[in-house]
Amino acid sequence: MAGSRFGSFKAEKGDPAATAAQRRDPYDVLGVGRNATDQEIKSAFRRMALKYHPDKNGDDPVASDLFQEVTFSYNILSDPDKRRQYDTSGFEAIEGDSQELELDLSSLNTVNTVFAALFSKLGVPIKTTVSATVLEEALNGSVMVSQLQLGNSVHRKVEKQSAHFYSVDITEKEAKTGLVCRVKSTDKSKFKLLYFELEENGGLSLALQEDSVKTGKVTSAGMYFLGFPVYRFEQNNLAAAAKDPDSAFFKRLDSFQPCDINELKPGTHFFAVYGDNFFKSASYTIEVVCGESFPAEKEKLQSVEAKILTKRAELSKFETEYREVLAKFTDMTSRYTQEMQAIDQLLKERNEIHASYTINSPLKRSSSRGKAKSPSKWSKSEDDKNQRKEKKVKGQPTGECRADEDSTEKKTKERFPRKKWQSKDLNVQFKYRALQP
Repeated sequence: MAGSRFGSFKAEKGDPAATAAQRRDPYDVLGVGRNATDQEIKSAFRRMALKYHPDKNGDDPVASDLFQEVTFSYNILSDPDKRRQYDTSGFEAIEGDSQELELDLSSLNTVNTVFAALFSKLGVPIKTTVSATVLEEALNGSVMVSQLQLGNSVHRKVEKQSAHFYSVDITEKEAKTGLVCRVKSTDKSKFKLLYFELEENGGLSLALQEDSVKTGKVTSAGMYFLGFPVYRFEQNNLAAAAKDPDSAFFKRLDSFQPCDINELKPGTHFFAVYGDNFFKSASYTIEVVCGESFPAEKEKLQSVEAKILTKRAELSKFETEYREVLAKFTDMTSRYTQEMQAIDQLLKERNEIHASYTINSPLKRSSSRGKAKSPSKWSKSEDDKNQRKEKKVKGQPTGECRADEDSTEKKTKERFPRKKWQSKDLNVQFKYRALQP
């Protein structure tokens, strides 16, 4: 059974029209009106989930189907965005989205728990719910409750899927000035802070729940009963933000909703810390303080939450303006690309027309260009020769010219050798003439 419940945390895919026709109205499933508050929806869900929980009904297939139907309906009505979509367009508006269910980790076997932990590490949003066993024990009044004094803190460890219960007594004056309960974990453990109401039979029914959120180097959760509307805020789904960052930004403040309970009456009140880790116990520190000691903080909180509400209204208006400008920008970008391509094409056609003004084919033009290059080489070599000749005439022959002259003289001497007897006769004639008077 654990495996089948884990495998059903996403809605089955099929024919949307047929599937929608088979489903009952989520309001009818939970037995609440269309104007029901978040707290009324939560209370109805927990009451029915406890009734049809598989741990209490064994292998009863009818109870199992009803449990999944209740969980599926709560998943729609507990999400402000999905609830608005359903109220507007019915199931078809939310068919495309994967429907997350709240898992009771205590009902999963080891393998499914490992898979759930891996998915959570990868950023897949997996919601968990309080164990049905813990809720049933609280309703039966069989839980152990520890007394917690105002202004004191307690540090403890709670086992996974288990809870520590605390009672706090407040006077009429303390109720008027307000009460704050905060829990934090320096080990970054996952936990839930729970608030229970006392039933007529002495049992405790779950009324409020806050999941721990990582803030800096700790995880923390808090409940604020200060006598004026205080708001709760759930972080955006990271996977959805990565898929569509614009929509995630504009919907970021949609989950900023008022808490169902803003003040407490004098008397005894019950809180609990539920260990929500997958495998190990959760270490935590819990403290309850009176608002009378923090007057400045009360004013600041009221002021900043009023500004957040104003910003949420402004954000809705800004989204409309942003979408209009974005659509125009997209059109302008598309037109820019089209105009650039058109200009390039026209310039290309113009160049082709210019190139067509010739009587030579493209092949002949390329050969003529090759022929035109060879005369340039010839003229360059002729210029070099002419320059060497000019240098020779000026009496400044280059080394190459002198070598040519020496070889020419040598060849001439070899062809016409000078005869020795001629030179001897000339010497005799000169001497003879010199002796004559």
